[in-house]
Amino acid sequence: MKFRQTSTPTIAAAKASISRATAYRFEKDRKVPSPPAAPRGRRRADPLAAIFDAEVVPMLTAAPGLRAISVFEEMIRRHPELGSGVRRTLERRIRSWRALHGDEQEVMFRQIHVPGRLGLSDFTDMGHAGVSIAGAPLDHRLYHFRLAYSGFEHAHVVLGGESFVALAEGLQNALWSLGGAPLEHRSDSLSAAFRNLDKDARADLTQRYEQLCSHYGMIATRNNPGIAHENGAIEGPHGHLKRAIADALLLRGSADFDALVGYRGFIDEIVGRQNTRHARLIEAERAQLRKLPDRRSSDYEEVSVRVTSSGGFTLRKVFYTVPSRLIGHRLRVRLFDDRLEVLIGGTPLMTLPRGRASRSGKHDQVVNYHHVIHALRRKPMALLNLVYRDQLFPREAYRRTFEALLERLPERQACRLMVELLAMAHERGCESELADQLAQALEAGQLPDMSTLRERFAPDPARLPTVVVHLAPLSAYAALLDNGLTGEAA
Repeated sequence: MKFRQTSTPTIAAAKASISRATAYRFEKDRKVPSPPAAPRGRRRADPLAAIFDAEVVPMLTAAPGLRAISVFEEMIRRHPELGSGVRRTLERRIRSWRALHGDEQEVMFRQIHVPGRLGLSDFTDMGHAGVSIAGAPLDHRLYHFRLAYSGFEHAHVVLGGESFVALAEGLQNALWSLGGAPLEHRSDSLSAAFRNLDKDARADLTQRYEQLCSHYGMIATRNNPGIAHENGAIEGPHGHLKRAIADALLLRGSADFDALVGYRGFIDEIVGRQNTRHARLIEAERAQLRKLPDRRSSDYEEVSVRVTSSGGFTLRKVFYTVPSRLIGHRLRVRLFDDRLEVLIGGTPLMTLPRGRASRSGKHDQVVNYHHVIHALRRKPMALLNLVYRDQLFPREAYRRTFEALLERLPERQACRLMVELLAMAHERGCESELADQLAQALEAGQLPDMSTLRERFAPDPARLPTVVVHLAPLSAYAALLDNGLTGEAA
């Protein structure tokens, strides 16, 4: 009203920080607004008055973690006359009591992240995604790396468990993709990195993990065991990444991929799109990262195995076949997450897909029929009760053909014919085409005709090139000797 003495209602209202409508209301009626009404009291008797302090509070005091619904069910059991209508009243009363008398709760302390300081690693299970490779379900995890400051992410498909090999390969792929290494690398209590035996975290570090981090100049740390939120900078993004993958699979229309490399490219594309959204922060943090070393550290385990008379070796409850000429030799095997590199001495021999025993402990086999077909041709009846017979067949059509042969032919003839089919696929390089022919014969209810198949897949003589070899006369070599070239070479 003081401003109103010299100004219009609108200006006075603005100076007094009230609305213009309120100013005009005061112009019409300058009475003081009526005081607020007293709060409404209880309209009915408190149904918990007789039991809350006498029964509920002692329960909450003795068991602070007891859920309100459990307290309600116990009160209904003791006092059936209460009825279900008191549940919300009891829950509110318990919440209010805990606010005044309950235990202290854990406090989350938000942290300031410095560029180039902290990178985090963790594994997350992807069984819920329903991904399959060529129709076969893919049991896998994702190794997930993230920089706390910029949000840079990297994901790597892991076929086995949380092993050191998977950690080393995924971490190094992330660092080389990023172009630098942070000062500190943090994980939870991964069995791949920590033995989890002693209270001293430093003593828990495995030698290989310590050497890996030292190779990149990183300090290895971990959060307290069982306190997952201390790794919140990556635990939360786990959910975001998995939801992004689920949405991308829905948009794709199928969770089945032709090959594992296609699925890995699919994951890389999703992670790349997420990194694009943080491109400015990532570029700023790259300038603060440590320089990478000249080379990668080893991301495999190396073991020594001996090839037995069975034409292979057993490693981690999995039998692998190799060419029979290696029987009796001791080989060096480098175990990666998805493959085995086999060497004899320092000479690389071959790469085998890595197999894994089932969770029940049952052994598995990784069999390549090219390795054993020569020996099997000499002993075709060995196919009948072969331990790894089902794994021997390279395609489903071969397995179904052998079942049809056993049903309609004597065992000896069926085994001999099946071995000849495998030998034809091996020698003439027609595994896929032969499988198509076998599938067509099965659909027609017929058995394979070896003479027809040999004619179909035999080399056409008309297409073979004519090679003419011209032999040089021996006198030409004598002319070289006469010219004294031998002496110059000596």
